[in-house]
Amino acid sequence: ISDFGFGHELANYGEYSGAPSADHTFQYAKTIINLMTKEKDPKGKVLIIGGGIANFTDVAATFTGLIKALVNFQHELKAHHVQIWVRRAGPNYQKGLRMMRETMQETGLPIHIYGPETHITAIVPLALGMEKVEDFPEFDDPIHSQAQFSKR
Repeated sequence: ISDFGFGHELANYGEYSGAPSADHTFQYAKTIINLMTKEKDPKGKVLIIGGGIANFTDVAATFTGLIKALVNFQHELKAHHVQIWVRRAGPNYQKGLRMMRETMQETGLPIHIYGPETHITAIVPLALGMEKVEDFPEFDDPIHSQAQFSKR
């Protein structure tokens, strides 16, 4: 974020690892969202839920807590015009990303969802509006399965 000249707008950077429980990720996400929604910004805000390829953290398990927080705070997130960008990979990531997609559909939250087909560093310029979203298909875009099929 700082490399793109937005370091002055970075409010918080946090990290979880070590296979946290759904409750731990819920508490963590709840804290972040509470802080994000204390004051409005006319430009809106960006929440990036990103990570590399986990080696032992079950992505679906940790997303259970994150999703609970997103659902519980969906009205506040919408009122503050928070755009949510997700990029995750690792054990059970497909299930976790599908769960996030279902949350987007059920809540109407603006969630952009990417897996290992998109490099982690691509998410930041996308979230900051510096890259075209259409140039980076989301994880469940049929283009990914077509590309895999055509390689065979």
